[in-house]
Amino acid sequence: MKFVVALLASAAFVLGAPASAVPVAGADTVDPTLPTQLPRTAIPHHYAIIVTPHAERLTFDGTVAIDLDVIKPTRTLVLNAADLRIVSASLRTAKGVLAANARIALDEAAQTATLTFPDAVASGAYRLELVYSGKINTQANGLFALDYKNKEGKDARSLFTQFEAADARRFVPSWDEPDYKASFDLTARVPAGEMAVGNMPAASSKAIGGGLKEVRFVTTPVMSSYLLFFALGDFDRVTKAAAGREVGIVTSRGNGPKAQLALDAEAQILPYYNDYFGTPYPLPKLDNVGGPGQSQFFSAMENWGAIFTFDHSILDDPAITSAGQRQQIFSTEAHEMAHMWFGDLVTMAWWDDLWLNEGFASWMANKTTQHFHPDWRADVNHVAARETAIGLDSFRSTHPVVQQVRTVEQANQAFDRIAYQKGESVIAMLENFAGADIWRTGIQDYVRRHAYQNTRTEDLWAAMERAGATGLGTIARDFANQPGVPLIEVGPSQCAGGQTVATITQSQFSNDQRTEASANPRRWHVPVRVTAGGVASLVITNGPSSEITAAGCGPLLVNAGQSGYFRTLYSPAELAALTNSFPALGPVDQYGLLNDQLDLSQAGYQPMAAGLCLLGAVASNSNAKVVGTAVEEWTTLHDNLRENAAAQAAIAARVTRLYGPRLQQLGFVPGSAEAPTEAVLRDTLIGDLGKLRDPAVIAEANRLFAAWQVDANAIPGSLKATWLGVIAANADAATWNALHARAQQATGAIERTSLYQLLGATSNEALAQRALELALTAEPGKTVSSGMIASVAGQHPRLAIDFVLGHLPQVNQLIDISGRSRFMQRLSAASKDAALIPILEAYAKANLAATDRKPIDQSIDRIRAQSARASWINAETAQWLAAHPG
Repeated sequence: MKFVVALLASAAFVLGAPASAVPVAGADTVDPTLPTQLPRTAIPHHYAIIVTPHAERLTFDGTVAIDLDVIKPTRTLVLNAADLRIVSASLRTAKGVLAANARIALDEAAQTATLTFPDAVASGAYRLELVYSGKINTQANGLFALDYKNKEGKDARSLFTQFEAADARRFVPSWDEPDYKASFDLTARVPAGEMAVGNMPAASSKAIGGGLKEVRFVTTPVMSSYLLFFALGDFDRVTKAAAGREVGIVTSRGNGPKAQLALDAEAQILPYYNDYFGTPYPLPKLDNVGGPGQSQFFSAMENWGAIFTFDHSILDDPAITSAGQRQQIFSTEAHEMAHMWFGDLVTMAWWDDLWLNEGFASWMANKTTQHFHPDWRADVNHVAARETAIGLDSFRSTHPVVQQVRTVEQANQAFDRIAYQKGESVIAMLENFAGADIWRTGIQDYVRRHAYQNTRTEDLWAAMERAGATGLGTIARDFANQPGVPLIEVGPSQCAGGQTVATITQSQFSNDQRTEASANPRRWHVPVRVTAGGVASLVITNGPSSEITAAGCGPLLVNAGQSGYFRTLYSPAELAALTNSFPALGPVDQYGLLNDQLDLSQAGYQPMAAGLCLLGAVASNSNAKVVGTAVEEWTTLHDNLRENAAAQAAIAARVTRLYGPRLQQLGFVPGSAEAPTEAVLRDTLIGDLGKLRDPAVIAEANRLFAAWQVDANAIPGSLKATWLGVIAANADAATWNALHARAQQATGAIERTSLYQLLGATSNEALAQRALELALTAEPGKTVSSGMIASVAGQHPRLAIDFVLGHLPQVNQLIDISGRSRFMQRLSAASKDAALIPILEAYAKANLAATDRKPIDQSIDRIRAQSARASWINAETAQWLAAHPG
């Protein structure tokens, strides 16, 4: 009877689930056309897990009873298991009768357990019972531990889980693929004085002796295995009521007051999402669980009902949190909460369609931020996301939004700028094409139709077409199913009758294959919005050329509003007119046009002067986000001109002259009533002017550092990391030692992590080497050390890479298992040194399967292209600076 009751209880809790979402005994509910690493012999419907962690010795014991259907006679059942020791496995009938005990064979490489029975198991309903044990990791994979100093300054340890993409198998033997949705009962036997957290509220808690209690959580709805969550520690939990649900933030004890910003954001966002998606959030509570430390590869994870977020992205710590980080706390909440619908309630069927989760959540977070905080200018951030995506998508080694994932490592690597930022950019373009109301109607239909189920990209396009977005599917498939970036070339324009007419030609933009792309470009149906001072009009380009007509007779602006995912190459006359009228454009178009033209110049489509003239048109009093990107571009150019002291001096003088007064106007101390974008700009100006060794900034940094060594509150918390970043970059040995001493003394997890990472941010190579050596000691902490190494790589990529290769076994222990193949890509991100290419190739050959080398291929393509063009970019930049001394 227990077997039947468990199934009925599970099905009953699927709030609002359509009949098709409730499993029928004997039915194959998994799409057989999907990729899989498991044989299609059984379908799990419900897991009953009991876990007993032993935090002090980093191990755990577990049992699981899996209610499943065998869908065809078989002697073997194969499920996922990694780093587990399975003690016993038995199969029982639906009536609880023992059917057979299994022989267990573990395959470490395949991450599977094969259970072989004496005789063939007939089709039907069974319960599979397993007894097993596993290890608690020290990086964010499976069940993992984070160590920190508690409120009293004593050593403490908390446990958390991280299962995406393929790490639930490190916690429980399971069918660990997204289409094998099931419900979960989780019971934890834990220390009586600690708090256990799961996806659902606790149904019961009772003492079981030996200083332990048994906490049983309410059964989850059906969901993918990677969304299961468990945490244990000395926690505080602060809560609010919102939209008929309880929202909460779980933090290390004593950090509750720092969670108020995130809690308020949760309470604000939840009713908005209920309304936008047209389907109320179905779980009774929504927690966001904070953990000390960090990962180099993610900040938060959308476990259903129990989001996990590293402290730096959830806690507003007055000692160190900057204005920009406070905004990011809201954006992170908005992103992860969007997943409660897109990803959790409706889940991609396979990792090929990961972008349905991540691209959508990124877009929704931007939309939500703009809705509640328009003064933060998230509309400009959207354009920044497009630029980030094109930075990868314009190279040979890119991939489509809908990608092909066939290995665990490929699944881990799928979380990249294409899935996130290109996905976000394509969705923004499609919403702009469909119209906000039709798009929302389509989203609501998609969520209702596929709740508690799995989908593919085509399901989203079908929903939009049903909602009335005629023709959207054609555009969407072009951008989702093929890689690359369209290039729209604008010919000379003419004005007649109050309208501007021009011919545009479609090609393909490439950062490393310009000749090949121009000769044989891919084709897209591209929505192009144009204006010449009047109301913007839309044309869908398809084929080599199209005629456009824009209202007005002013300078012709293509991609007005910057919602399009493409590059725009103007004729010299058209670009000159836009440059002259640049101050009259809105911030979104200024930001987009500037980044567009600089990238086209640096890729060789036009002279550097074209982009530099536009960069030079950014006035000191321009929008804060536009000024911020201009200063960052100048600083990057300055860094690239290391062998030309005169050109570097010209850039430093220009930036100080143009934007120093803006910083003086803002002041070195945060104002009480300043605009949020101005507060973020102050950080940017201090940081970049510090890199350029602006005398006023360096003097203030030195004054504050001296005061801070006497008084820990001498530097405003919101600017502490920025000012100390200036100090760290220019540090001598005595200064570095002083920073190190303060890092050792820091008690707050966020501040401590920041200070240790600053030790790696020095421009002094000898001190950078000391930071690398320190990272391999136990002092910084298991999750902090990799950040120190990455910090060194920001200024000394070759030094960091050589060090990592010389200590690879030790460094691998400091990195998430799921991120090891991407860590080398991160370390090489600041390098333009072609000598690094054979080193990266040798690393990939020695450490990665041929199918899993995409991140290294992407780094090599970028380095090869940037190193090849560095000389002429620097030469043309120096020439422009000499010709434009003012």
